[in-house]
Amino acid sequence: MTTSVYAYIAVMAAVTYAIRLLPFTLIRREIKNKFIRSFLCYMPYVTLSVMTFPAILTATSNSYASAAGFAAALIAAYRRKSLIAVALISSAAVFLAELVLGM
Repeated sequence: MTTSVYAYIAVMAAVTYAIRLLPFTLIRREIKNKFIRSFLCYMPYVTLSVMTFPAILTATSNSYASAAGFAAALIAAYRRKSLIAVALISSAAVFLAELVLGM
């Protein structure tokens, strides 16, 4: 099957554009329902979490090292460290866990 890459790109662009265009054309007035507004408010955080969490658990060859990094990131974030600090702390935890576990 010889399909042009440009056809795939065009279909992908059309679908992406349609997903972004439909809310603007279908919803003309302000959303007043509190449940829907709160749902839309939390949607970016949920989407980011759903995409990130599986990657965290499969980032290393050892699941214990991944879990150690995730736990370190949770603790650092709970203590209100900056994003860079959380990333550095979790990376260090994974590095140390892999050293200890011999991977």
